[in-house]
Amino acid sequence: MADPIVLTDDNFESEVLESDRPVLVDFWATWCGPCRMVSPIVEELAGEYLGRAKVGKLDVDSAQKTAQEYGIRSIPTLLIFREGKVADQVIGAVPKVQITEKLDAALA
Repeated sequence: MADPIVLTDDNFESEVLESDRPVLVDFWATWCGPCRMVSPIVEELAGEYLGRAKVGKLDVDSAQKTAQEYGIRSIPTLLIFREGKVADQVIGAVPKVQITEKLDAALA
């Protein structure tokens, strides 16, 4: 089982924007209840998509610059990046299938 990458303002460009694979980024915060509901799903996906896509978590409180840059207004927000650009997004606590459908589409 792989753990999600811990993303920060400092490593976001190298881990996400310069990635040769699609990247699912979970914008979250420790105080956010719905984020805690989505967190186990994100952790599962990190293992399930190992080698095909990257999965990372970005704490909006400690990486405010990046969160502001992408206009994150509500959390959890999951953005799927492909070739350095946002390809899709999921906002709120949603079932795993909704996330996997969008991630699979980014891999196609």
